[in-house]
Amino acid sequence: MNIQYTNGVARTALLGSTILASAYAVPAMAQEAAPQPVNNEIIVTATRRAESVQDIPLNIAAVGQEQIEEQGLTELSDLLPFVPGINIVDRGGRQGNPVIVRGLNVDAIGSGDGNNDGGGTVATYLGEIPVFVDLKLNDLERVEVLLGPQGTLYGAGTLGGAIRYIPTKPKFGETTVIVRAEASKYSKASSLSHETGFTVNFGLTDTLAIRGSLDWTDDSGFIDYVNVVDQIGVTNPDTADGLNRIKDADGEETLSGRIAARWQPTDSLDATLTYYYQESDIEGRRVSHYRDIVPGLLEGEASVGRYENAFRVREPNEIKNDLLALEVVADLGFAELTSATGWSNYSDDGQRDQTTLLITLEYSYELFPSFTSFTREVGEEERINQELRLVSTHGGPFSWIIGGYYNRYDAAASSSEFVPNYVPYVNQPALDFGLTDRPDALEYFSTDRIRLTETALFGELSYTLFDALTLTAGGRYYDYSLKAASSVDFPLFEPLSYTPQTLDEISQNPFDPELAQKDDGFLFKFNASWEVNPDLLVYATVSEGYRIGGVNGVGECGAYDPNATQGACALAPGQQFGPGPDDFSIRDERQFTPDKTRNYELGFKSTLANGALTLNGAVYYIDWIDPQLGSSTVNANIPITVNGGGAESKGVELSANWRPTERLQLRGNFSYIDSQLTTLTPDLIRTITPPGFGSDFEDGEDGDRLPGSPKTQFSLFGSYEYPLSNGDGLVFNASYSYQSSVLTRAGGRGSSLTLDGYGVANTSVSYEADRWSATLFVDNVFDKFAETGAIGTALNNQIVTDFEGGNVYPRAFSTHILPPRQIGVRFKIRFGD
Repeated sequence: MNIQYTNGVARTALLGSTILASAYAVPAMAQEAAPQPVNNEIIVTATRRAESVQDIPLNIAAVGQEQIEEQGLTELSDLLPFVPGINIVDRGGRQGNPVIVRGLNVDAIGSGDGNNDGGGTVATYLGEIPVFVDLKLNDLERVEVLLGPQGTLYGAGTLGGAIRYIPTKPKFGETTVIVRAEASKYSKASSLSHETGFTVNFGLTDTLAIRGSLDWTDDSGFIDYVNVVDQIGVTNPDTADGLNRIKDADGEETLSGRIAARWQPTDSLDATLTYYYQESDIEGRRVSHYRDIVPGLLEGEASVGRYENAFRVREPNEIKNDLLALEVVADLGFAELTSATGWSNYSDDGQRDQTTLLITLEYSYELFPSFTSFTREVGEEERINQELRLVSTHGGPFSWIIGGYYNRYDAAASSSEFVPNYVPYVNQPALDFGLTDRPDALEYFSTDRIRLTETALFGELSYTLFDALTLTAGGRYYDYSLKAASSVDFPLFEPLSYTPQTLDEISQNPFDPELAQKDDGFLFKFNASWEVNPDLLVYATVSEGYRIGGVNGVGECGAYDPNATQGACALAPGQQFGPGPDDFSIRDERQFTPDKTRNYELGFKSTLANGALTLNGAVYYIDWIDPQLGSSTVNANIPITVNGGGAESKGVELSANWRPTERLQLRGNFSYIDSQLTTLTPDLIRTITPPGFGSDFEDGEDGDRLPGSPKTQFSLFGSYEYPLSNGDGLVFNASYSYQSSVLTRAGGRGSSLTLDGYGVANTSVSYEADRWSATLFVDNVFDKFAETGAIGTALNNQIVTDFEGGNVYPRAFSTHILPPRQIGVRFKIRFGD
């Protein structure tokens, strides 16, 4: 397979020219705007039928366009604190933000890369297409969050739930342009951030419409890199000479756009072709090293400020996503036929500091006083999705859904580790390591190739008795085939002629038959709902979700060699890794198998006060079977995934929406989560055993609390509209979201850090005119410093001694943090119908 990507400039030009061409046809500004209804109802399509949230017998949260705009929500990390039962580990754009639903997570939060899977326990849909994009929330009709396993209708990856971005469709008979702009500043930043964008809708005829949007975000960032070396491999990173401060080094520039054409030749056929594009250039990681204080030094000597990062090299990353989607809906009379076809691409190209990992392996890198290492990681992914489904429309006590699904996923990636000027130092006569002195200083090179093919058949059947009781049974049969290949090379031990593979070459590598994996199975769902009266619905659900297995992308270890000086490899079960009689691997470090969840849930939906108040709630218990857990290899501490014995989560979720007057609206939610391991999980957590960086594994035990989720979360939002005598109005908004403490590792083991609970308050005031609005906003009003994840532990704060007896300081222990106070203004103006 050869994965190719169109030049980003050409894509930008295509989006911009198409949208601007449509804008030329916009007439003069209309005199009056159509009145908007005021109510709490949001129509969603989570059940594959258009229904009110209050009529759907499952726990679903819907955040509509009005709420997105009034709260100034720009991305998923802004939105999810206002949804019960779900937590997002905000790590900034460099590493991606894992989404944790109902506590289903065992990975150490802060490590790893969640750029393109959202953490793996929640499926994300863009329209009807399953693809993970941390999408900017521009020109969306709504975002739907389905809580609990959704395996029958939504398939793989729905262990905890599903998130659906629903874009605004092109509208017939309407020609409009919406222009938006924003400028803001973080309290810890030295420059402004800004956003600009526009949306155009052009109704060409009564049956054909085009809608497009284009947005540019320039986020200044607020983290300073304070120890960046002048010259890698020349500057000694543990002295004050030759080190530089790079201000606001976690900045981000993002271009996002969409162009859609909708055709409805008859009332029974509706087709929409959409192209989505999002490209982000991120300058560095949003982490703080203020906890990374080396023992034995004078107080504060090795520490940095709360908004400072001590890595030695800059860490940029470029991430691109695009998707071409065709959605066709046909009314067949007895049923509605939907075809959803998607072709998506993802690519990333990033650099990160690798110095600390290498010197803590104590493989002699620490001998070189000017040692600094960096890693370049590149990858490309391609997906093809096709879903066909029929949804009954004939009425009567029976209703049904039946469909089929196909997915093909291809990925190729490489990781290159560079150690500039290290070889000349260790090849000197005093040391004489005899390594190959490569001009590119490439020390480590690994490759990874994956092909996944997945098919499924699914359906649901509902029957309504007495016009009040509805019983629903559903199932999904799935079958997948996974092929993979991985390799690891150490070019410093290879001839100078050794050449690392390109991504195109990696994508042609033969698959490793030992990594082939196949599985099939059946998921079920049963739901009973009772409409007690028009204002109260109660329901009970048993549902399942699953996630496919995978490979860890680490080369296979050879036979144990006591004279080997370095190893970065994965062990097979039963393989020897040390000299002792018990030094044999008890797990497979190269691959892992599927896991599954089974959810038992009771809930209610209620409407009170003549429709002014909605109050919904649910209690649940989830059994997590063969959970996929984050761990690391015995050799070289490489992050991997393994299967554990079992885990569970139980909790309560409540949400309310109240409009006591036409001017005042209040929203709130609350959740309590108790998630823990239920069986002994051997060798789950790798921990350092001082003195030095020797390490051992610690077991996860029955009853260990899972990391990543607070036990208690709540949020509140209030909005008050104040009319002015000229017909315009002022709108005052305020919100507060809170989460309790979070563990960074299961059970608080392995020197885990317990992150303090925190609350964040936001506020804004808007001037709302007929066709335009202006908003002054303050996010994180009280400038709360809050940590969301951790890389490493306090045990990383040890000193390594170099060849000359000098001290080398690791900088592995850091935390991800929330943005500080941000003050800004945003504007929006609408032209046209």
